[in-house]
Amino acid sequence: MTLIKSISGIRGTIGGAPGEGLSPLDIVKFTYAYCEKMKERRPKNHDERYKVVVGKDARLSGDMVEQLVCGTLIACGVDVVKAGFASTPTTEMAVVFEEADGGIILTASHNPKQWNALKLLNEKGEFLNAAEGAEILACAEAEDFCFADVDALGVIEEKDFTDAHLDAVLALPAVDVDAVKKAGFKVVVDAVNSVGGIIVPRLLERMGVECIMVNCEPTGQFAHNPEPLPDNLVELRSAVVENKADLGISVDPDVDRLALICEDGNAFGEEYTLVSVADYLLSRIYDQALNTGKSIDDLASPYKMCTSSNLSSSRALRDVTEQYGGEYFAAAVGEVNVTTKMRECDALIGGEGNGGVIYPALHYGRDAMVGIALFLTNLAYKNMKVSELRATYPQYVIAKNKIELSDSALIDRILTEVRNVFASEDINTIDGVKISFESRKEWVHLRRSNTEPIIRIYAESSSQEAADALAGRIIEIIEGILKQG
Repeated sequence: MTLIKSISGIRGTIGGAPGEGLSPLDIVKFTYAYCEKMKERRPKNHDERYKVVVGKDARLSGDMVEQLVCGTLIACGVDVVKAGFASTPTTEMAVVFEEADGGIILTASHNPKQWNALKLLNEKGEFLNAAEGAEILACAEAEDFCFADVDALGVIEEKDFTDAHLDAVLALPAVDVDAVKKAGFKVVVDAVNSVGGIIVPRLLERMGVECIMVNCEPTGQFAHNPEPLPDNLVELRSAVVENKADLGISVDPDVDRLALICEDGNAFGEEYTLVSVADYLLSRIYDQALNTGKSIDDLASPYKMCTSSNLSSSRALRDVTEQYGGEYFAAAVGEVNVTTKMRECDALIGGEGNGGVIYPALHYGRDAMVGIALFLTNLAYKNMKVSELRATYPQYVIAKNKIELSDSALIDRILTEVRNVFASEDINTIDGVKISFESRKEWVHLRRSNTEPIIRIYAESSSQEAADALAGRIIEIIEGILKQG
């Protein structure tokens, strides 16, 4: 059994003793602490009510966790809006739609079915920052509970926000529904038997796209490893080829990550989901400036011609951004870190290399729905096969490795010594150590995991062999350090 308490929420396997797995007691404690800190953050008059939106993916433990969370919220005197089966971005936007004080998403994202988690949102429908998360952890550990009396209990209402979310996506100026309809696309969707099976086909239907569904029943019985990586998408890749489809779409259980499959059954590459969408948005503004004589700054307003992703994401985003005269900004790993950086630089688009697209014109959160809509619009305009579109982007490959290390002091030592070995290179230390070899357009990033007792080692180069070799060089250095004791 596993229970991971972090600043981003509480995540664990279902069952076991309190503190060992994600038990009912842990769920109640953490939900109570969230309420207490929400009330401190947003003080109200005695007669004003607090409201929290609760949404869930389709995993098997969802009903149980939902009942515990909602019961605790109303026991704290907080009104609840149950969004039911809802994607993570849908729940985020529902907080704004409802003018709520916060939101709780019940999902363990790409983790297997035995996992669940509570992801915590503020009144903007965005994840709490590190300091806010730390305060909730401390409050939960203190176990100093005091619940509302019977006359002050919260109430529960149920609402479906799926169509409201899609309405907002399709109303974006950069989404051209008519162009997509005229293109007559055929798409295969693998939603890994979770909430993507509800919302993705509905989006495609509204965009006039023929949709062939694979694993779209929201049973929570994941048909394969739910992380949308090529090795886990064998069925989808085959279905694309067999049905002569234009595209394959895969989302993770809570629909904040988007992976694409080319018409030939090959992976588009999860790193390139964000790259392709960014290329479309940047080129759109660039071309408008050329055709109208207006300034790029005016056309991009209130944003700027810049992008952001985390340090472990592909260099391809930086290359594409600079191609249009824009500027790229790197952020520490973690969605809240990326959104913070995006706000600082007024980024037009950003996200993470795991297929996470963040488009601030809609909201500051990873959203596969807006990723799909923008990608299909771009594909319709380009009038080319998906594999041909992929070939227009810079070619990079990332090797992803990890080493299990639970000793925090040892991880710090490794990061320091590796940094010293490559002191003459371009080094970024905002999140672990990232070493960029600019002459070869290669990089390697070492960082401690936020959710596991491991050190991650990501390396990128122009080929798999070169990326593996770079990662192998770093691993050899680490193994040498470990042998020293």
